[in-house]
Amino acid sequence: MPAEGGCLCGAVRYKVTGAPSWSGICHCRACRKAAGAPSVAWLTFDRRNFMLLRGDPGRFVSSSGVVRTFCAACGTSLTYATEDRPREIDVTTISFDDETVLAPTVEIWISHKVSWEAADPTRPRCTGPAE
Repeated sequence: MPAEGGCLCGAVRYKVTGAPSWSGICHCRACRKAAGAPSVAWLTFDRRNFMLLRGDPGRFVSSSGVVRTFCAACGTSLTYATEDRPREIDVTTISFDDETVLAPTVEIWISHKVSWEAADPTRPRCTGPAE
């Protein structure tokens, strides 16, 4: 790291420095619905190491204390921030220019996974509470 990324249309660009503290795939319903995808890969960074280079992302409060950002022009999901982790920000792995920068190391909320998506059997898993 450093690494850059942004949205599909290029209206929003960001840069991160420093190594991520976590890399995983989330299967929770909220992430799936927000991204319109069966799961979302995230990298977690210290908020001080995340900076916007261009654009002003849209913001959506998806649950109490949680703010998700996205490109207001093309809809690309960009970040997730929660009051529970005020010093960290999660960035969608696939929004990086080089989405192979870090492969996910864990899968979370497996209990929410859609039945037709395969989970990687070699990754550690966290089931999360049952719905």
